[in-house]
Amino acid sequence: MRIAAVGSAFPPNYYDQDTLLAAFRVHWADRLYNLDRLDTLHRNVLVGGRHLALPMEAYPDLQTWGQANDAWIAVAQQVGEQAVREGLEAAGLAADDVGVFVFVTVTGVATPSIDARLMNRLRLPARVRRVPVFGLGCVGGAAGVARAADLLHGLPDEVAIVLSVELCSLTLQRRDLSIPNLIGAGLFGDGAAAAILVGSERASRGPEIVASRSVFYPDSEHLMGWDITEAGFKIVLSAEVPEVARRFLRRDVDAFLSEQGLARSDVGVWVSHPGGPKVLEAMEEALALPEDALEASWRTLREVGNLSSTSVLLVLRDVMERRDPAPGTWGLMVAMGPGFCTELVLLRW
Repeated sequence: MRIAAVGSAFPPNYYDQDTLLAAFRVHWADRLYNLDRLDTLHRNVLVGGRHLALPMEAYPDLQTWGQANDAWIAVAQQVGEQAVREGLEAAGLAADDVGVFVFVTVTGVATPSIDARLMNRLRLPARVRRVPVFGLGCVGGAAGVARAADLLHGLPDEVAIVLSVELCSLTLQRRDLSIPNLIGAGLFGDGAAAAILVGSERASRGPEIVASRSVFYPDSEHLMGWDITEAGFKIVLSAEVPEVARRFLRRDVDAFLSEQGLARSDVGVWVSHPGGPKVLEAMEEALALPEDALEASWRTLREVGNLSSTSVLLVLRDVMERRDPAPGTWGLMVAMGPGFCTELVLLRW
């Protein structure tokens, strides 16, 4: 199995970080006693700008969770369709080729799910096996690739779409002055990415999916996720997350690679979810990586922010397009997310 291509799409509303910060200062001016703290939190995430699902002036009109989720459904279909079309075109495939559709998100809910709604917009075959997945958060992009690969083991002549759509701005709690929410307001962005996977009986370029590994950390549910409230999704984001990466990631990566007869020194390409500066620094430290190993992750963070499950697919696309690794190069996709858990996907170009 190979990842033939990755398509991406973003809402057209892009704002630099200074513009967004100025808007948040105005919004929270009468309730946040220390606006300088807000400045510090937003600048420390090292994000240069982000796409928003809606024009900035439209957000005050979203008074209820239902209104925000309706906007999510509408925009998710738009950017999701664009990302899939771009991915299929780059892979040299058509809608009729698709047999599996995995959809991952954590920022909105819909029944019928977004993949079902895109069946009509994309004119996908009625035989497509759909797998909508909600709740994996930042780990979802890597997990989606791994689960699609699991399906393609038994469907070697099929093509799979792994679509991630995250519209984080539509989850913002404007009355929540907690530190996690203030950080999230400066860190998370909006967009979509679609990885196109092909089974082993189809010829294709792109990295081969060699193996995958899921790791769940018991009794760690408190570290990251949502509290579901009357106002929607309230972020849970513990300061312990970087420490979990330092404590466990080397052990888990080394064990996984060892089973494949490899060591960290054999990995030439690292495709890491850009959770934020502290998480990336913890990964670099835990895995003793060369200085530029996570360059694509840092670049994605700077340019569009953290897009939850979408980000690792954007990093993969960056690596495939900018680096074009030599044949035989080993790569490792790494993401961590709610659960708390890690997903590892071994790649070979």
